[in-house]
Amino acid sequence: MRWEELLFLHWPVDPDLIRPHLPDDLELETFGGKAWLGVVPFIMAGTRFRWLPPVPTANRFPECNLRTYVRHKRDSVHNGRPGVWFFSLDAQSRLAVAGARIGFGLPYFYADMSCQQVNDRTHFKVARRERRAPGAAFEASWRTIGPAKIAAASTLEHFLVERYCLYAQRRGHLVCGEIVHAPWQLSPVDLDLQTNDLTQLLNLELAGPPVSALAAKTITVAAWAPVRT
Repeated sequence: MRWEELLFLHWPVDPDLIRPHLPDDLELETFGGKAWLGVVPFIMAGTRFRWLPPVPTANRFPECNLRTYVRHKRDSVHNGRPGVWFFSLDAQSRLAVAGARIGFGLPYFYADMSCQQVNDRTHFKVARRERRAPGAAFEASWRTIGPAKIAAASTLEHFLVERYCLYAQRRGHLVCGEIVHAPWQLSPVDLDLQTNDLTQLLNLELAGPPVSALAAKTITVAAWAPVRT
């Protein structure tokens, strides 16, 4: 798959507000004494299974996720493995939503979404359309204002973006899915954030602008089916 027009937005949060929402086998990771919630809108493109052609309606669509950062505590293989925990993933593809729920155990929701380029700005909108979750919306526009570069080791940006596995609950069991891609090429942005209430699921409100806002260059990603930890 390719991830295009991707934006990383991150806010610091009291760790005690996040830990109750995680499975027992995962440990919340912090940076600077804070947990971090990320809102990540992007375009999923060129999505397909290995050796097979793309599936119509599920190979290119907008997506937006709400996430935090964790480590595995107990499993002998994954012990200490840093990864991503998703609280929600909104997508404008019913087929992709259904497939990811069943195959990966990820909390995907169908939403009306759009991503448009107007001059040098990207405009992104989300309006969730699911009865199983609170209605939620996100709207923002941005443009890059500096050169793209790789996040330096030990920085907040590296902590937030350089992660190569995800954790999920599938049929009552914790699973881990591996991904691989080149390091992110990141640029600062001029951000106009109009609406962001994706954290309703956590009974949280993200006040004010994000502490970190970075646009990423298009990247090609390979992912493996999740395995039980």
